[in-house]
Order: sequence, then structure tokens, then C-alpha cells
Amino acid sequence: MTEIVIYTDGACSGNPGPGGWGVVLRWNGTEKELHGGDPQTTNNRMELMAAIQALEALNRPAKVNLHTDSKYLLDGITKWIKGWQRNGWLTSAKKPVKNADLWRRLTEAINGHDITWSWVKGHAGDEGNERADALARLGVDEAGTNVRSGKTGLRAEAQLAPRDPYGGAKTTTMARSSRTSVKRCVSIAGTNTTVPGPTSAVPESVTSVARPDCTM
Repeated sequence: MTEIVIYTDGACSGNPGPGGWGVVLRWNGTEKELHGGDPQTTNNRMELMAAIQALEALNRPAKVNLHTDSKYLLDGITKWIKGWQRNGWLTSAKKPVKNADLWRRLTEAINGHDITWSWVKGHAGDEGNERADALARLGVDEAGTNVRSGKTGLRAEAQLAPRDPYGGAKTTTMARSSRTSVKRCVSIAGTNTTVPGPTSAVPESVTSVARPDCTM
């Protein structure tokens, strides 16, 4: 199995309010970053979405060390989830589990992977956590911008272009709405971009940074 280190984080401006999630994936000297947002959500949902998006990005079984600063995510997936499933997605107080839709999706996303869930203290200088936090805040900013402009139902996600003849790849970020489609450009960071070979558990990917000046 490919060994992958993942950092995830969620953020929200207001709770509920515009929110964002960020992901950093690292394997075999390669790095991939993802981010997205929701115009009306909660911090806990964004923490869950970050983990979901990270694991759904893997295209084959992998050995994963996933780092999160969310006790809600960590305790939910390691302590509470089996009881919720036994109780038909009810808590011990017989109340519906909050965010059950995302917990169900997360249980599907973990299938086939050997995952170690690790807690990291947020805003304490951990480089991977700090980067995931920055990506999550970028998602918040983009979600908030679209709320102010009247574009609702926004979901941003990284999409990978086909492999080019020279082995490189370009990444674009698409913002999808029920009413419109907005394209945002992403520039490739650095000159030593690599694309994983056929044994990688992660699709073609590059280290990328958002370029806010090229929104169309």
C-alpha cells in the first residue's frame, strides 16, 4: 500500500455561516492541496467535509495517517460511530445524530484504507495543520464572496486536467452553483512538479496555489 500523510481542517465565519475546508496530501515526495467551501454551513460540517474530500481523492487502498485538530471528528470516527450505527443513527439519548449525512459519507470513504487518526493541536505551529487551515480559510473567503454576490449553492473542488505528453498536469478549480458556473485559475507552484506513477493511490496531482486575480 502507498503510505500517505494527510492534514485536514475546517473553518467557518459565523456558526452557521460561510465555511471552508482544506486538505494537504503528501506521499513519495509529492504533495497535493484541495480546498472548497459552502455559503451556509457549520464548522463541524467543514471538519467532516475536509476528511471526506481527502479520502475520496484516493483512487485505491492506501495506508493513511490523517491529522486533524478537530476533537469532534476524531472522537466521532474513533469512539462514537459504531454506537450510532447500531442505534440506527441515533445518539444514546435517542436523538438523531447531527450531520448524519456526512458521517455516513465518511464511513463509505474510509472503506478499503488502513487509517491512523491523529490529533494535532490547532494554531500551534504544525506546518501541515497551518497549511490546511490556510486552505480552509481560503474556502471561507470564496464562499463568503459568492454569498455577497448572490451566488448560492456554491461548491468548489479541485479537478485535474488530463496528463500532458511531457508528464505534467495542470489543475483548475471549478466553482459550481445551481445557477451558474464560475471558473477560477490555479497556477502551478514551483518548477519541479511531479506526477505519481501507476502505483500511486492518488490521482495525477500537483502542488498548486490559488490565483485570485484570474477569476473569470
